[in-house]
Amino acid sequence: MMSGDRKRAWARWRDKIRDRPVADLTYRIVVGVIGTLVLVVGIIAIPYPGPGWAIVFLGLGILATEFRAAQVVLAHARARYDAAMAWFARQHIAVKALSALFTAAFVVITLWLFGAVGLVAGWAGIDWAWLKSPIGIGS
Repeated sequence: MMSGDRKRAWARWRDKIRDRPVADLTYRIVVGVIGTLVLVVGIIAIPYPGPGWAIVFLGLGILATEFRAAQVVLAHARARYDAAMAWFARQHIAVKALSALFTAAFVVITLWLFGAVGLVAGWAGIDWAWLKSPIGIGS
């Protein structure tokens, strides 16, 4: 969290930008583009091991600094995420294991489709045709 003085300095700087319509529009466009790019990367990263949801929330947070709709979506998404994680935490170990299995399968299938499996197999000297991407990506 920002300290009080830094937060006030930021607010004063942002108010100066708001007073200049072209600068304000430019700033909002830049925030929109950066926030959207971060959000898209986060959405792509969700099923993979790592901080996918954190990146999604970061992208929404960036957008929420300038856009009211993003603030609403961020609040709703955080509430839904917290509810889903609480539900998941209450589930039996078999449900958690099945979820991990589906996640692993998704990762392996997408890596195969993007040609990563065939690439790594090639490094190991394995040249089996079924390891290559069926859609030709990365081959």
